[in-house]
Amino acid sequence: MTAHLTMFNIDAPRWDQNTFMGRLKHFFNITDPRTLAVSEHELDRAKALVESCRAGTVPPGTSQEQLFYAKKLYDSAFHPDSGEKMNLIGRMSFQVPGGMAITGFMLQFYRTVPAVVFWQWVNQSFNAVVNYTNRNAASAISVKQIGVAYVTATSTALATAVGLNLYTKRAPTLVARWVPFAAVAAANCVNIPLMRQQELINGIAVTDENGNHLGESRRAAIKGITQVVISRITMAAPGMILLPIIMEKLEKYPFMKKIQVLHAPLQTILVGGFLIFMVPFACALFPQRSSIAFSQLEPDLRESIVAKNGDKVPYVYFNKGL
Repeated sequence: MTAHLTMFNIDAPRWDQNTFMGRLKHFFNITDPRTLAVSEHELDRAKALVESCRAGTVPPGTSQEQLFYAKKLYDSAFHPDSGEKMNLIGRMSFQVPGGMAITGFMLQFYRTVPAVVFWQWVNQSFNAVVNYTNRNAASAISVKQIGVAYVTATSTALATAVGLNLYTKRAPTLVARWVPFAAVAAANCVNIPLMRQQELINGIAVTDENGNHLGESRRAAIKGITQVVISRITMAAPGMILLPIIMEKLEKYPFMKKIQVLHAPLQTILVGGFLIFMVPFACALFPQRSSIAFSQLEPDLRESIVAKNGDKVPYVYFNKGL
C-alpha cells in the first residue's frame, strides 16, 4: 500500500475543482464544524503527515483514507499560502457555529437601537477576524490598515443598520427584520476590500498553470475580492432573508407567544441549519484557484510576461482567498 502512496499527490484535489459539485464536496469537507474539536496535537500530526507525503516519505502502514483525513484537517486549520495554523475563530469550519450564534441574535434583537448596534459590532468584529485569517498571505497588511478596515466596516454596518432601523419604524415588521441583512451586505462590500487593500494597491501574485510566478496584478485582485464579497453575501442571504419570513409566520401562533424566551435559541438553531449548507455552497461558487485572461491584465504586466514567456500564457492563475 505504502509503495504507491509515495507517489500519492496529496495536494491534488480529491474532487474536480473546475466543477461546482466538486468544489461543493471539497468545502463540505473542510468547513466541517467537527474539525474544531480536534486537538492541537492531532492537527500538528496531520500537518506533519501532509508534509512528509509532499516530501515523498509516507510512514509505513499509512492508508489512503488516513492521508485524506490528514489533508482534511490540514486544509481546515492551516493557511493555504503560508502553512501557518489559523486562529480558531477565523477558520471556515468556525463559520457555522460562530455565524449561527451571531446571526441568530442579530435577527432576534432588531427592535432597539442599542441591541442593533451591539450585535452589528460583534458581527463585524467576527468578520474582521475571518477576513484577516483568510487573506491572501502573500500580501502583507499593517496593524494600522487592519484597524482602519475594521473601524470603517463597523461604522458602515452601524450606519446602515441604525439608519434603516429608524427609517423602518413605521414599516411592516417584516421589513424591519430585514435590516440586519442590509447592514451585513453593506459592511461586506466595505470590509473585505479594505482588509485586503494591499492586494488592490500592489496587486495579487499571479502564476502560469504550472504555478510559476509571473508578477502581481491589481485587476486579478479586483476579480478575486469581488468574488469573495459575492460569496459572503450569498452565505448570509438565505438565513437572513427567509428566516424572518418563517419567524413572522410562527410568531402568530399562540404556542409561540407562550415561549418568547425560546425565540432567540430557536432562530439560532434555524440559522445553523441554513449555514451548514450555505457556507460550503457560497465558498464553492467560484474556484479557489481563480483565473483571469491574459488580455485582461495590466499592459505593463502583459509586456513583462511576453518578454519572459512569449505569448504562451493565455490565462494566469491566483488564489482568490475566502
